[in-house]
Amino acid sequence: AECVSGCVCPEGLFDDGKGGCVEEKDCPCIHNNQWYSSGQNITVDCNTCTCQKGLWSCTEDVCYGTCIIYGNGHYITFDGKFYDFDGSCEYVAAQDFCGDKNSSGSFSIITENVPCGTTGATCSKAIKMFLGKTELKLENKDYKEIQLDIGDDVHYWNRTVGLYLLIEASNGVMLIWDKKTTVFIKLTPDYKGKVCGLCGNFDDKSNNDFTTRSGVQETSALQFGNSWKQSSTCSDVTEEIKPCDVKPHRESWAEKECSIIQSEVFEICHSKVYPIPFYEACVHDACSCDSGGDCECFCSAVAAYAQECIKAQACVFWRTPDIC
Repeated sequence: AECVSGCVCPEGLFDDGKGGCVEEKDCPCIHNNQWYSSGQNITVDCNTCTCQKGLWSCTEDVCYGTCIIYGNGHYITFDGKFYDFDGSCEYVAAQDFCGDKNSSGSFSIITENVPCGTTGATCSKAIKMFLGKTELKLENKDYKEIQLDIGDDVHYWNRTVGLYLLIEASNGVMLIWDKKTTVFIKLTPDYKGKVCGLCGNFDDKSNNDFTTRSGVQETSALQFGNSWKQSSTCSDVTEEIKPCDVKPHRESWAEKECSIIQSEVFEICHSKVYPIPFYEACVHDACSCDSGGDCECFCSAVAAYAQECIKAQACVFWRTPDIC
């Protein structure tokens, strides 16, 4: 719609949005407020889009889904919904045991959340991954395998990539853990619409991600999160925690540190991945980690944004001897 013939340009030529006039075949395209000239390619998820006569033409490959849990209770679902939930219990992050009581599933991933700091905010401390009759427990920078009595044989492989431990299973489930408070859960497209838990249902619609264990759609992250706790003895979360209100003296330090996300260091990424939710999550974490580990909380929050930037093909070199 930006490329219009008429008032600005001679008949037959089109305004290119940059003060010039071009033929229709040379009309540029716009994506995240950036202009791309005709013939240029961008990558969106696992698809390539080409600018043709002012419109994007994209391949239609079905992509892996990724859910991210990081820092003090921040979640980005498979369908891209960003929300916070601070519960101190074990919760179902993702599983394919959904709906039918007798339905069989092949995996379940449980996150155990514990308070980090004195404000009541929680971090993921341990991850349990059930693959058929194998249980993997990831805790204290290591993992151990437990064999259960019932279930199918699901093969898996593990390897270390940089800071991360990566576990890949034959059923199309992959888990990437930074050995601290960040976990990425990746699923093949076969699981679309067949999973449930705090990571949502992976059906390409983010507005129904808050589906509770009983199948009801909630609007509140608290009700949704509480429904996925593993043990009924844990108390429900009743209010959203705002650590900077509890520790106002830490707020200005947190805002100063986290401003790196909105600075020119990440400028190349701003048009590709919207920085504000990541900045707000960073300030939340930097306020709440007040009993040691405050650098770790801050670094995890910035690393989560950097990871999304890399996915959008914006490589950012942000770590320095002074920062993380």
